[in-house]
Amino acid sequence: MLDDEPGRKRRRFWVHPIVAQRQQKGQFHKLFNDLRQDSNKFKSYCRMSIETFDHLLICLHPDLNFVDTSMRRSISAEQRLLVTLRFLATGNSFASLHFEFLLGISTISGIVCHTCKVIWQRLREAVMPTPTAADWLRIAAGFNQSAQFPNCIGALDGKHIRVKKPPHSGSRYFNYKQYFSVVLMALADSDYKFVIVDIGAYGSTSDSRILSASRMGERLRQNQLALPEPSRLPGSAGPPAPFVIVADEGFALSPHLMRPFPRRDLDDRKRIFNYRLTRARRYVECAFGILSSKWRVFQSSIQMKPDNVTLVIQACVMLHNFTRIHDASTDADLGLNMTSSVSLDLSRPGRPGTAGLAVREIFADYFSSPEGALSWQMDAIRGSR
Repeated sequence: MLDDEPGRKRRRFWVHPIVAQRQQKGQFHKLFNDLRQDSNKFKSYCRMSIETFDHLLICLHPDLNFVDTSMRRSISAEQRLLVTLRFLATGNSFASLHFEFLLGISTISGIVCHTCKVIWQRLREAVMPTPTAADWLRIAAGFNQSAQFPNCIGALDGKHIRVKKPPHSGSRYFNYKQYFSVVLMALADSDYKFVIVDIGAYGSTSDSRILSASRMGERLRQNQLALPEPSRLPGSAGPPAPFVIVADEGFALSPHLMRPFPRRDLDDRKRIFNYRLTRARRYVECAFGILSSKWRVFQSSIQMKPDNVTLVIQACVMLHNFTRIHDASTDADLGLNMTSSVSLDLSRPGRPGTAGLAVREIFADYFSSPEGALSWQMDAIRGSR
């Protein structure tokens, strides 16, 4: 018998008496139906509306539905999804969720990891498909309308996700902010949705190196992102400008990736370009803010193995896009100030390529021209000095 093996802890219960009361006292059985009677309370609890939850459940049900056995009843797909959403929404430990839902700790761990994997696999093509040329044009139109930055196909940045130091990992996960992390590299559109993501790079790796090593960076270098052909900027008679990604000074300049001018020797023309670029770049920072505000698992160190941390991040990215599409969350609901002042702290100059320099000059000339200037941009750059 396994229980008689030397050194093996003898199991006291097949099912612990507390866990056996799950259907009478567990949070799912006691609270969930009552929550569905109050849409505001439900949204606060699950971070999505009742209709969106039901739609999500339909999408995931085939992979979350298990059959009962002669030994025990299976946990329903609805409960599996709710447990996972509560973990992602609160960041509570599995031990804490154990006492809320009266499920075993190892059971909760398995449910969360499996459901996160299913969310990524089932939703990826629906909410974050591979962009086509038409998609890039739609994204560019959004940036031109909301940020007044034409030919922009996305804002790029990296977010450090705090994690528990993996065993035998040395300093690979230790970042410049002095904590252990993995990096979520994301390209966002003007609706704060993620277009392309790269997840799981070591926290010690720079943004530029992460992009260079990623599939997105490789496809960008090889012109395999199906980008539209260069076009003239609105109202301009100048040369056609390529479609570009906007990023901060942590990335290398290239024909399809714009970064600010270095801080030294800035004239008004360069300051205006930096201001306009930063206005467009803030969309990815706001997207990260919405992500971590809604899914608070990111507000503390994730106590999981690196592979499972990747599953959690993947699931949250999918749920972020899913709720942006189906719930159309307002910025006011999330407590974010999207009209806050723009920082122009550009203190890390790099070594840009010649082709990238030429493209940046096209945009800089346009933003200072009558066709591309904004009425308030001079006041904005004077206030930043």
